[in-house]
Amino acid sequence: MSERFVLLGHPVAHSLSPAIHGAAYRELGLAHRYELYDAPDEAALAAAIAEVRRGAIRGANVTIPWKRQALALADRAEPSAADVGAANVLARDAEGRVVAHNTDVGALVNEIGALASAPTTALVLGGGGATLAAVAALARLGVGEIGVSARRFDPGTPESGWPLATELGRLGARLVPWPLAGSGAVDDFAARAAVIVQATSAGMHGAAPGAEIADLVPWERLRSGAVFYDLVYNPRETELVRRARARGYEASDGLGMLIGQAALAFELWLGVLPPREPMWRAAEAEIARRNR
Repeated sequence: MSERFVLLGHPVAHSLSPAIHGAAYRELGLAHRYELYDAPDEAALAAAIAEVRRGAIRGANVTIPWKRQALALADRAEPSAADVGAANVLARDAEGRVVAHNTDVGALVNEIGALASAPTTALVLGGGGATLAAVAALARLGVGEIGVSARRFDPGTPESGWPLATELGRLGARLVPWPLAGSGAVDDFAARAAVIVQATSAGMHGAAPGAEIADLVPWERLRSGAVFYDLVYNPRETELVRRARARGYEASDGLGMLIGQAALAFELWLGVLPPREPMWRAAEAEIARRNR
């Protein structure tokens, strides 16, 4: 029997998810299909979630800009999503209820944990659902001091009015004013950070150039052994990752997280953890095809 799975977001045409999930289906001999579902507004998102509720869609991944709204529209939430305040996976339970999950956190725990051993301080750049997942993952790894800065963290505006201020505060993060608004606080925090996570779309093909983010890093003041994780996966080497590696720092792109969260979502929907090697090969082949 062929089941339908989708990615909900806007835009979604750039996504590697159909290639990644399709490779897993083929490897396991499954006839399922994975489709892109562009939801330009909340009405379209609600309509898609209604399809999950009635079983027309077996399961959905959720991406920018709908991770927080998907959590609100679900019938119930697992702690993985409720604790973070964002959902990247929707599943249907036996009673026909839409259940929100977050597999981004588990994937990031594995990815950052492989780069850094017992980090104590981290800086996250970004102000969306991926930032929430990054903060939750860092907290799960035992990081005691987590700073977050985003473009709309304007020191001229009360901190309580900054995007995600409540949610980030609940997760234990410290909000840091964006440096282009006239503050050097990001420099000071980055200089102490054992881990720097880039959680914006800057540097991704078709998005803002990545040099602006790389320019925020006080390269001459960084602590020895700092590591970088950039959630962007296309290109595989963003300007941030390139500069970090050129200076001898360990740095990773976000493809491992993308595949990790997909594998965990697959397991939630179908009850089996898929083999990751075919998923990796499919993702890398699709990136290479697009970049020709």
